[in-house]
Amino acid sequence: MLKKHRFQLLSFFLAFTLGLIGFEKTASTQEAKKSIEGVNKNGAVVVMYQRFEESKYPTTSTALSIFADHIQELQNKQYNVIPLLDVVDALKNSSPLPDRAVSITIDDAYLSFYETAWPALQKANLPITVFVTTSAVDQNRVGYMTWSQIRELASDPLVTIGNHASELRHIAHLPQQEQKQIIDQSNQTFRRALGKQPNLFAYPYGEISNNLQNVLRAAGFKAAFGQHSGAIDLNSNLMALPRYPFNDRFGTLERFKLAINSLPLPVSAVLPENLTLSEATNPPLIGFTIGSQITPRADGSYRGLNCYSSQGELTLQELGGGRIEVRLKEPFKTGRARINCTMLGPDGRWRWFGQQYYIP
Repeated sequence: MLKKHRFQLLSFFLAFTLGLIGFEKTASTQEAKKSIEGVNKNGAVVVMYQRFEESKYPTTSTALSIFADHIQELQNKQYNVIPLLDVVDALKNSSPLPDRAVSITIDDAYLSFYETAWPALQKANLPITVFVTTSAVDQNRVGYMTWSQIRELASDPLVTIGNHASELRHIAHLPQQEQKQIIDQSNQTFRRALGKQPNLFAYPYGEISNNLQNVLRAAGFKAAFGQHSGAIDLNSNLMALPRYPFNDRFGTLERFKLAINSLPLPVSAVLPENLTLSEATNPPLIGFTIGSQITPRADGSYRGLNCYSSQGELTLQELGGGRIEVRLKEPFKTGRARINCTMLGPDGRWRWFGQQYYIP
């Protein structure tokens, strides 16, 4: 009993710290088999940053000293830091990903990234994706990069430019036609400023809805990323991929190592289908089915599976056949809420599945 209690406490600590808050073909049959097995086990992790050295914004800024520790860790040979598009293409083509595949993303195009963090990334020769909020740049707002600086970034082979909508505003709940106008406006600005439009998207505030996913698909985006914790699995929804956010408050090297070493908790038949909730769907009826590659115990339950909510209490029900249901005791409050489910995986690494819900 004491051992179980300690394990649950550790799992809760991991969920709390991570949940609060972008190939080479093998030559032999044996190597190919090893890579395919790695797909099922390893997946990929995407990390996210916004501002740098702007201490008055502790929830969105990361000190350069913290970022330097992260870069140093990523230069450890056990990690494979790859472009975000390589992860997306591997998912689309069901191709193998290397073990501990990690991609780095930057949101919003703040000037502090250009002045402080980009030089460090250049020196480390690490690929990145920068998601640009176009109106902020177009209007020359204080604290943002200029189009000239973004063109300089785009000319670097290590940099991919992504779309972060025309404005940093809540758009997931808007009528679909208005969402389309917002995305079209940002794409037009990219075509004018850079000569082409990006094919990767980051949701403002990580807020996702079915309508907005459909708009992005119709606009030709390959993939879109939220701000919910978790490792990417081969079966992950390309229009709702997870990222681990980092900042001064939650940027310790310990937390960073936990994130970049995490493994996907493969799931299917995830409910609710729409992550933007209404009065009728709040609290949501949360459920998912764990993949058959994860072996349950003899009684059908899963060792060390725990789920946690950023708001209020919940109960976890294991129904057999891999089906898991999560029930909240009360509705989420207006804003954003998260559910994180973890399970101890091989080699002391944690399997992780998270969702972020938007409550307008």
